Amino acid sequence: MNTLIRIRRLTIIIGLMGTVAVLLSRGPRDAAGFLAGAAFSLITLRSWIRLSEAVGAGTAPSARAHGFFLALRYVLLAVGLYVIVNVLGITPVAIIVGLLVSFAAVILGLVYESVVSK
Repeated sequence: MNTLIRIRRLTIIIGLMGTVAVLLSRGPRDAAGFLAGAAFSLITLRSWIRLSEAVGAGTAPSARAHGFFLALRYVLLAVGLYVIVNVLGITPVAIIVGLLVSFAAVILGLVYESVVSK
């Protein structure tokens, strides 16, 4: 299996398992915040993968477009965080931890690759 596919799947699995764990420990509002952060983390991971593929293929207009949307994600994140925290009353910690889901998936993917390759 391709490493990128494995990391995407791990991101989804960790996001869903984390959402269930937060739901059981903190309640539905924080679970929704964690899930929103995890979803945004998955979208960001996908954007980074597409940008690297576009740069590697040498398609400059596509790379520029992906780079623009990658930069735009910070604006969307700020607006989304404002709405989630101030309108819905979800704690920012749940969202921030959800944003770390793809990072955890990358670390687990690296550990898996190092164990399997031996």
